[in-house]
Amino acid sequence: MKNDLPDDAALTELLRAQRAAHMREPYPPWDARAAHLTALRTMLLDNSDALADALSADFGQRAKAELLLSELWLARNEIDSALRHGRQWMKTQRRATGLWLWPARAEVMPQPLGVIGIIAPWNYPVLLAAGPLICALAAGNRAMIKMSEWTPHTSALMERLIGATFALDHVAVVNGDDSVGAAFSALPFDHLLFTGSASVGRKIMRSAAEHLTPVTLELGGKSPAIVGPHARFHAAVDSIVAGKTLNAGQTCIAPDYVLVPRGSEEAFIARARHRVAKLYPDFAHNRDYTTIVSDRHFFRLLDLADEAVAGGAQLHPLADMPQPLANGLEPELSRSEGDLHGDSESAIGQTRRRKASIPADPTSRRVAPCIVTNAPADCSLMREEIFGPLLPLVPYDTLDEAIHHVNARERPLALYLFDEERATVDRVLRETVSGGVAINETLLHIACEGLPFGGVGASGMGAYHGYEGFMTFSKMKPVFRQARLNGRALLLPPYGRRFNTVMNLMLRR
Repeated sequence: MKNDLPDDAALTELLRAQRAAHMREPYPPWDARAAHLTALRTMLLDNSDALADALSADFGQRAKAELLLSELWLARNEIDSALRHGRQWMKTQRRATGLWLWPARAEVMPQPLGVIGIIAPWNYPVLLAAGPLICALAAGNRAMIKMSEWTPHTSALMERLIGATFALDHVAVVNGDDSVGAAFSALPFDHLLFTGSASVGRKIMRSAAEHLTPVTLELGGKSPAIVGPHARFHAAVDSIVAGKTLNAGQTCIAPDYVLVPRGSEEAFIARARHRVAKLYPDFAHNRDYTTIVSDRHFFRLLDLADEAVAGGAQLHPLADMPQPLANGLEPELSRSEGDLHGDSESAIGQTRRRKASIPADPTSRRVAPCIVTNAPADCSLMREEIFGPLLPLVPYDTLDEAIHHVNARERPLALYLFDEERATVDRVLRETVSGGVAINETLLHIACEGLPFGGVGASGMGAYHGYEGFMTFSKMKPVFRQARLNGRALLLPPYGRRFNTVMNLMLRR
């Protein structure tokens, strides 16, 4: 959209234009879909430098390597998988009719839904706009994308790049503030996918319900990591640290807290410090470590730490900074759940004096990774998704206790288990429910092209990626084809002896 703030009429007109274009070509052939996917692939890879610069400008500091690894590589793999398998996905699937309907035929025909709405968050704006778009294009749809206002440079660049790659009535990017986002979510799309916080996800569902628009919600929550009794301990800590420090923990599937065998806390902290030093040498000046996206999110993290400490928690910074924030002035910020992903506005104005509990620099918004022990169960750190480099450790005595801890809370988007014993792995898989699971690893399940990605319960609904994404944005339409010679007359009135004989056979077979 070229207007700075598109109004409701402009959004409605854009949707109307896309729906009209869909009606002119309701079932694009595979060659056309493949061409669109290839164009998207070329656009993303050819503009990696510009996208990296825009992301770094939005975050304050974000390494190009993180964009290449966590966004462009995943998007390219998703496109390549669709290009390999999409023609097969499109094919009509034969289904059984059952003996009594033979010789009729049954099939399921994948059909494009029409116009897909995509609401992308700020933390991985390229991937989380492109990923759903890939599935929508593979399924033969058109799409409108609302980018986040918290990453204005990246959002503006994506609008230009998409506009140069696709016709406006095929794929369009909409930019604007939260009022534009609210109007966008209220449009009568054929399917709406939202990635963001649970509180805003509830608003999205309410808006979509007005038009009975089906929704896929990719939310988040407190994803646990369980270090089992038979884990390769150092490997487990290394993987958890890597998953927590990518994008400074601003990842919806980052490990949110760690359940560790009681008595191993000090060993965990020591190994984590060692690992952070290896990953991010000279931490205070390291260019590979991402800063926090905004002042609002920066001070929210410090608030979480301060409240935990006030309740008796201990903080264990994993890296040193020469000038930690101390006795500084900061805005008085609301820490509502909606602020977590930057999806709502909070009042800013009053200031207060505070002493930070963790090494952090308000100028650069750099926050050192920090382990938290003995955090009260009722503090915000243990109730809200952290979305930053704070990592609580929760000791347990038995595996039963660890499983109970997970099950007593809302179902998470991801669960990470580190253990080498098959029985332990099987127990956790059977007895916990989560959006996805990775065994002896963190984060990488999202990169597995054959696995769907999605939450459950409070962490979301629906899934996409790969074939499941193709199905999400398709109507898998059942089709029944009656044969010229068939037995339908046997089931029609008058219901006499012949009908009773046939029905007895059908019921008693």
